[in-house]
Amino acid sequence: MNSPDALFSPVTTSKTADDVVAQVEALLLDGVLRSGERLPGERDLALRLEVSRPVLRDALKVLEERGLIESRHGGGTYVADIIGEVFSRPLIELLNRHERAALDYLEYRRELEGLTSELAARRANAADRENLARIIGDMRAAHAAGHLQGERDADVELHNAVGECAHNTILLHTLHACYRLLSAGILTQRNAIFEIPGTRNALLAQHERIVETILGGDPAAARQAAEAHIDFVTATLHEAKRSGEWERVSRQRLVSRTQSKTARKSA
Repeated sequence: MNSPDALFSPVTTSKTADDVVAQVEALLLDGVLRSGERLPGERDLALRLEVSRPVLRDALKVLEERGLIESRHGGGTYVADIIGEVFSRPLIELLNRHERAALDYLEYRRELEGLTSELAARRANAADRENLARIIGDMRAAHAAGHLQGERDADVELHNAVGECAHNTILLHTLHACYRLLSAGILTQRNAIFEIPGTRNALLAQHERIVETILGGDPAAARQAAEAHIDFVTATLHEAKRSGEWERVSRQRLVSRTQSKTARKSA
């Protein structure tokens, strides 16, 4: 993603703190500035916005009071974690303890991503399409190199990018919250999915299909591709669980038989 330094433009109206606040809020609303990104230093930012430093300070104070930015110890102003409250830590831990929550999460994502991909196919512009092509290229490269973490990172980045292509701010921020759970491996046990033979190839093909349909401007096919992807993940999770259960039972049998043999020898 581009540095925030290149994203700010001169304030051309009354050059008040309200104008600066409005520009930064628009960048946050559109997902251009994301949680944790550092804003340029006060001097640089004032120059880019073409406002005085007192005006900028007033604007930053308003943004901080609204919980949108934060000053960190050691210096620097950062975008606050504005999506972190969607899934609180206690709720995340509660969801993670109950298996049915994973299925509910995937059901929710299936509907959400189907709609998002459909809108993306309708609305993606040249810059969006360029970004999608770059990410799928990174995913292919990581896949070919056997770089699992790179492949997982590209997975999350691609889904976020599709959300950006839909150009719907509510969808965008809802998806960001969903993908935070995905990135952390919460609910979906991503590592277990990637370890099943053939899964990596299938996931790459599915992601390629999603990108292909969006770049081709085919809304119905894009929705279908996104829904098929989630259906595959759901089925694979069931398979991973069954394989895990089979492994557990087999090990228990092995231990039981070994103990029985030992007991007979001792008798």
